[in-house]
Amino acid sequence: MKNIILWFAVMLLYACSSSKNTGDKWIGMSKQNLIKSWGTPVRTFDNAENGEILVYADQVYEKDKDRDHDSRMAGTFYWNYIYMYVDKSGKVASFRNEKQNFPPQSIDSYKLAGMNLLTVK
Repeated sequence: MKNIILWFAVMLLYACSSSKNTGDKWIGMSKQNLIKSWGTPVRTFDNAENGEILVYADQVYEKDKDRDHDSRMAGTFYWNYIYMYVDKSGKVASFRNEKQNFPPQSIDSYKLAGMNLLTVK
């Protein structure tokens, strides 16, 4: 019985820790460690006097409910973005998650840098 309770407690702690936002653990870490772990960002922007913004993006396809489940055609899609804000010292200062319909190539660097979004959202 003790083993079952212990196992349940460990699983509960694991579930709680894995449900945290992926950017939380990177606050204060170095840019080099982030790139080693996540790979090269799809875009990088100069953030004026604040440092730089690393943009990571994943294209997500939703399954079309009207089509046959064996269809090889992709349904509608969107982009999951993670903006990692790196300060002048090379440390991750904050991050922001965003879901959009536009590809990374269409991100306006001047608008993004001028927003001063160095807050976690």
